[in-house]
Amino acid sequence: MKTREKEIFHFSFFTIHFFCTFALSKNKMKHLEAIGRYFLMIYEIFRKRTKWSIMKKLIMKEIDDLMYSSLGIIAFISLFVGAVIAIQMALNIDNPLIPKSLIGFATRQTIVLEFAPTFTSIIVAGKVGSFITSSIGTMRVTEQIDALDIMGVNSLNYLIFPKIIALLLYPFAITMAMALGIYGGYIAATVGHYATSAEFLEGLKLQFRSFDITYALIKSVIFAFVLATIPAYHGYYMKGGALDVGKASTVSFVWTSVAIIIIDFIITQILLT
Repeated sequence: MKTREKEIFHFSFFTIHFFCTFALSKNKMKHLEAIGRYFLMIYEIFRKRTKWSIMKKLIMKEIDDLMYSSLGIIAFISLFVGAVIAIQMALNIDNPLIPKSLIGFATRQTIVLEFAPTFTSIIVAGKVGSFITSSIGTMRVTEQIDALDIMGVNSLNYLIFPKIIALLLYPFAITMAMALGIYGGYIAATVGHYATSAEFLEGLKLQFRSFDITYALIKSVIFAFVLATIPAYHGYYMKGGALDVGKASTVSFVWTSVAIIIIDFIITQILLT
């Protein structure tokens, strides 16, 4: 085998081995059953679609609930995290032999490659994911989902498909996070006199690759699907009463975050190595 093929083979084997070991180590086949039920849920979501006249209203509502309401917190966090990254980088390269342009370079790379797509998604999982799980879980507890099924409505399509479509706008939020993160770093570096405007902008242009933006947007699309479906799974299949809705929200946040980190690792291996 060629070196590249060997690396892919070893990586795939490691990933499969990890998942199988983890799934079989606790509660026998519980985790494998959950994974299987999750993929069956994905299949059912796209069967027997709801009428477009109804779906259109549901999608607009989900865009408002999931996207518009999250833009403020994404913007706030991105601005200040970008500033912190720039300041920390400036303090760590406080050496006359190291060019100040590296502050802009490090800020751009950190924000674009990891913070904006990955860590923003984990933060959003706490807000959007918990909202999705609690709203669907409440419908399960109050038997509203059972009522939809009795009326012949595909409850999975009715409840989850609008959320998936709404979160297709997520890459725009990530683009905003990248821009504001870099802007926050620029303000912190220039106002704090860690670098001049010209030095910071020079670092932003240093070894810039348009593929880095593409890479971040690819991750954001995949993370958007995860943010819509894993919390929905935990809400739809939850058991118990009102108190268990809160527990389901916590569990969904944990598993959504774990899935995002694992997918981030896999995508990085595939696209950047």
